[in-house]
Amino acid sequence: MNKHLTRYFDRDKTIPEETLQLLLRFLRSTPTSVNVQPNHFYVLATPEGKERLANNLGERFQDNGEKVLNASHTIILTTRADVPDSHIEAVFTKERADGRFPDPSKQERWEAMTRDFLTLRSYAYKDLNHWMEKQTYMAVGLTMMAAAELGVEATPLEGFDPTSVDKAFKIRETGHSTTVLLALGYPDQERVYTNPISRFDADQLFTFI
Repeated sequence: MNKHLTRYFDRDKTIPEETLQLLLRFLRSTPTSVNVQPNHFYVLATPEGKERLANNLGERFQDNGEKVLNASHTIILTTRADVPDSHIEAVFTKERADGRFPDPSKQERWEAMTRDFLTLRSYAYKDLNHWMEKQTYMAVGLTMMAAAELGVEATPLEGFDPTSVDKAFKIRETGHSTTVLLALGYPDQERVYTNPISRFDADQLFTFI
């Protein structure tokens, strides 16, 4: 209750490689409903990569360019536009190889259930892409918590033009689209916000039944 998200990163501080790999391992492990794994992550670690993103945020979002450029790393989290048979078969193949269900009959039931659930999302709820984006935001939230445990600041960014970012990194050619950005690094100590945080009181937020 006394800490703001970092708005200004120290561009001279870089996340140690060991810490970065722990974060990426955690991001890879984040759960998704029916293990759909709809994401691909672009990890921008070089000045060239961060500049490409900063230059393609769109005219209305140039203020976020400084965050991208000064962060140690910025991750572009993308989400599939749909779930073609080739993708779900790849998921099932990996599950079988990893021995997720040692009993083949359980794997078969799981695969049938998963297909039924994806059909429900596609044709009954008609929210397949939106549902997959929820999985992406869950990954962002969990990774922010992991970053805090490792002493790394993590700031999510929605201020960007997804069409421009997708074009700059040729993301749509992969069947994905940009959902959210995550800037990672360490705060510029001379520009840390010290003003109070404002949140509703607990009795306005919690209902106990």
